[in-house]
Amino acid sequence: MIKTKDISAEEKILEAARQVFENKGMSGARMQEIADEAKINKSLLHYYYRSKQKLFEAVFKTAFKKLAPQINIILNSDQSICEKIRNFSKNYTSFMIKHPYLPNFILQELNRNPEFVKELVSTKTFPSMKNFQTQIQEAVVEKKIRKIEAEQLFINILSLNIFPFIAAPLIKGFINVNDKEYRSILETRKTEIANFIIQSIKI
Repeated sequence: MIKTKDISAEEKILEAARQVFENKGMSGARMQEIADEAKINKSLLHYYYRSKQKLFEAVFKTAFKKLAPQINIILNSDQSICEKIRNFSKNYTSFMIKHPYLPNFILQELNRNPEFVKELVSTKTFPSMKNFQTQIQEAVVEKKIRKIEAEQLFINILSLNIFPFIAAPLIKGFINVNDKEYRSILETRKTEIANFIIQSIKI
């Protein structure tokens, strides 16, 4: 019974933290605000997580555990290259719309705490590029696509999917749209990114 209560309390904390981080970001969030959102006292919050950083990492890991298997399945499935590009863009963008704080958090951690990223990469659930690399190499040899390294193609796919979330405030200013309009643009990008990349590798 105690174990069940503990798990329930921790899940409540993580969900509250996710909401606060999503609304306020890492720097703007406060532990007291998270405790209030979870309807617990601050002492209990600190019992589970000693610092805001540790809590942020826990929220990130929880979200990443949901995304990583999806990416892994896409990269290592028997689908065609075009299908993989379309599915990746669709799944990644859909996921980031629900978790918009993640891309910026990854960048923060890359600069501030590279050991956390190394720890993440070393987990069993981290996506593998091996099959994707082989598939791209074979497609180039068979002249199904133009000559391109699998790593370069993956970086292109990842960059075009990530940047609209990292630079959202700047982009919204440039194109003069509100949050609702920008959300609509992101929905459209699920297919626009894939179409753009597929056209770039066609022979």
